[in-house]
Amino acid sequence: MPSVKDLLAQVKKEIREVDPAGAELEGARALFLDVREADEYAQGAIPGALHLPRGFLEVQIEGVVPGKERPIVVYCAGGTRSAFAAKSLQELGYSDVVSMAGGFNRWKDEGRAWEAPRVLDADQRNRYQRHLLLPEVGEAGQQKLLDSKVLLLGAGGLGSPAALYLAAAGVGTIGIVDMDVVDASNLQRQILHTMDRVGQRKVDSARAALTALNPDVKVVTHDVRIGADNVVELLAAYDLVVDGTDNFPTRYLVNDASLLTRTPVVHGSIFRFEGQVTVFDPFNGPCYRCLVPEPPPPELAPSCAEAGVLGVLPGIIGSIQAVEALKLLLGIGDSLVGRLLAYDTLAQEIRTFKVRRDPSCPACGPDAGEIVIAEYDQLCMPHPGRVPAGVA
Repeated sequence: MPSVKDLLAQVKKEIREVDPAGAELEGARALFLDVREADEYAQGAIPGALHLPRGFLEVQIEGVVPGKERPIVVYCAGGTRSAFAAKSLQELGYSDVVSMAGGFNRWKDEGRAWEAPRVLDADQRNRYQRHLLLPEVGEAGQQKLLDSKVLLLGAGGLGSPAALYLAAAGVGTIGIVDMDVVDASNLQRQILHTMDRVGQRKVDSARAALTALNPDVKVVTHDVRIGADNVVELLAAYDLVVDGTDNFPTRYLVNDASLLTRTPVVHGSIFRFEGQVTVFDPFNGPCYRCLVPEPPPPELAPSCAEAGVLGVLPGIIGSIQAVEALKLLLGIGDSLVGRLLAYDTLAQEIRTFKVRRDPSCPACGPDAGEIVIAEYDQLCMPHPGRVPAGVA
């Protein structure tokens, strides 16, 4: 039976090795791949290196490095694990792979650049371990989520599930805009709140629920009415918006502010047994005014308080909004930009419709004039021009 030393000698005959000087020359065009364990990586690494422990290499590498022609410099602590890793990469079809002889220890001893990378602590690694197993997320993606800021418009039916799942996912800052109080009639669908918090401000109830779920999350409360005087400032402070508003004036106001601030909006709406979700990415897809150029007459658009809603429906739609928000923050998957997802609970049917930018849209069209953020009167004037909505 061959020894490990024999196997290593054989592997080194089948791969290419370079010393740290050679690796540094390769570095201008190559990806450095660190295959050490997490505790080793935390103590120091080559700047810009991708960390993927040797034990996960074969399972995850194609998810994080899909291009098999990309040059890769593999390193470990001393050059043994990287040699076996380079051999595995070659067998997986990666065509330009080298192992760095002497590993990180030699690189550091020769005085080459290195840094102590930012890493998750032990509690965070345990909390987010299912994310870390996903190549599309991993530690870098989880850190991106922890650095992200999401603004939720409403702590009601849609905002409740979206807030809970975004907090659970580790979105670092969650802002919540709501100026209502918790009522017992909310509890049929607004799962952020509980009977013992009836009468509390919704933003305070939401903060209590989210910080109890995940202490990593900073919850910023905005117990205010959304209006022309504050909507731009609110949106500009966040990476994206999850819109759970339930009236046309506010949606138009948010739409126009999102165009000004270039803040994506994950839009959701519900009515009785049906819900819809889409994503408005300013100037990269349609805006809300492209989808709904004019508000319908009030008698054709009753609120949930007037028409009712199946309690579980906002849970489904709000969860889809959370999925879309996470995809946007991580830069993965195909978002609902340019598509409208419609869900019918009674038929248990999901359909997706294409939504295109309106070339004559007065808000985002090529000939659109300057957007002026101003209150929109409660009559929801059916003119889709430069006067956006306020709060009804």
